[in-house]
Amino acid sequence: MTPRQHDGGAARRGRDRRARTVPGPPGRDRAADGGPGVAVIGGGIAGLAAATALAERGVRVTLYERAGVLGGRLAGWPVRLADGSAATMSRGFHAFFPQYYNLRGLLRRVDPGLGMLRRLPDYPLHHRSGLRDSFARVPRTPPWSALGFVALSPSFTWRDLVRMRPGAALPLLDVRVPQVYQRLDRVSAADFLARIRFPEAARHLAFEVFSRSFFADPRELSAAELVLMFHIYFLGSSEGLLFDVPGEPFPQALWQPLGRYLDGHGVRLCTGTEVTRVAPAKAGGGVRIATGEDAERRFDAVVLALDPGGLRRLVAASPEVADAAWRARIGRLRTAPPFLVSRLWLERRVAADRPGFLGTSGFGSLDNVSVLERWEGEAARWSARTGGSVLELHAYAVAPGADRERAQRRLVEQLHAVYPETRGARIIDRRDEWRADCPLFPVGGFHDRPTVHTPDPRVVVAGDTVRTGFPVALMERAATTGFLAANALLARWGLRGQTLWTVPDRGRSAALRWAARRAGR
Repeated sequence: MTPRQHDGGAARRGRDRRARTVPGPPGRDRAADGGPGVAVIGGGIAGLAAATALAERGVRVTLYERAGVLGGRLAGWPVRLADGSAATMSRGFHAFFPQYYNLRGLLRRVDPGLGMLRRLPDYPLHHRSGLRDSFARVPRTPPWSALGFVALSPSFTWRDLVRMRPGAALPLLDVRVPQVYQRLDRVSAADFLARIRFPEAARHLAFEVFSRSFFADPRELSAAELVLMFHIYFLGSSEGLLFDVPGEPFPQALWQPLGRYLDGHGVRLCTGTEVTRVAPAKAGGGVRIATGEDAERRFDAVVLALDPGGLRRLVAASPEVADAAWRARIGRLRTAPPFLVSRLWLERRVAADRPGFLGTSGFGSLDNVSVLERWEGEAARWSARTGGSVLELHAYAVAPGADRERAQRRLVEQLHAVYPETRGARIIDRRDEWRADCPLFPVGGFHDRPTVHTPDPRVVVAGDTVRTGFPVALMERAATTGFLAANALLARWGLRGQTLWTVPDRGRSAALRWAARRAGR
């Protein structure tokens, strides 16, 4: 597989004919031997995307990752269960939506048909009141997607639709970046939903699920991010609301194959290595990278592809990087509250009709339940051998001062309320993972977030905290900004960049776009 094969065609739209293509910068196909050298700091999605695009153009890439494995927040690691079984633990479930064009393009490098992914037939949303929504039969193309949801939803009726304030809801119908931030970044997601009189039950079942994908309370989250999510998944794209999941744990399905691909393109993978300082090189230009184990190394440029906390720490330890104003903005970045992932290996199976993924609301801190043997090969093999189930429970935005032992107990008690057959089932093993490293997009915080470019053209930034002119979010924002960071450097050196795709960058109806513009005046 040669770099020439990947000239942007690996990232492509799906079924949506209105998806937008953004050509990469023009230039030569490949750097000459002994071409520029780049340090990519961070081995998550953003860093892997940047390293891939650079290495395919002949750039000499060294990727540094503090953890011992690739994948960042989608990393996985081996564990030995109490019954002696080998298993893979991770930080939890992630949904790979068909709108994630650029992330899928990254994965196509190692699996052109994306056979490593499996489509879930549905992901019901269940409220303690008994209301339950499904996306399995909702049409994929707007506006039929919204009308179909209303027609099929027990929690959002036609009467609720009539009661909404159409003028206040018009921003949902013509989402553009950065205009949506200029209009709604100083409003919280909770206040925006109240302003448009969105029905309470539907707010819990649909929109709160979206907002909590950011590991944040809706009262803390910028309404612009919530509205952008609505555009990406519901009103702006015809790819639909169903998603894929990896058919095996993250390392086996995704990162080990991609690591081998990068190694084949000459990338030096330095896992288990933390970068402690970045500084301009005094002699010969470029930048100097210091790690805890090596002498400093010089590179022509650096990609900072770190989570918010890691980026803050590295920039604070690098007083010469970029300029003081930029470093101050990085210092103000916030991290979302802690979240808990509890994985349970139960002695017996849950009911056969339990879905692979269930979103929940009204059950305390429990936000969703995954039945892993429904879709993950490793869990399915354990279940077939033992007769048990592998369940994963998520609690997003846990209070920072919460008693963690109590929170873990409560999460299992809430599982019993959702799936009563789990009461009394012996837990063969369990793993509880606490993390607090996701970006928080607070009300009014958009302009403090970094862009791909910095005041120093040798230093670029990538990751899901980075703001960009593309309508992207979550994992797709990470992949997209990784490719954009690579493109910024490739353009400096006259090398051809990565072509990208996004969902449409505006509302699909000209009449509704006009109405939204009128309302915004």
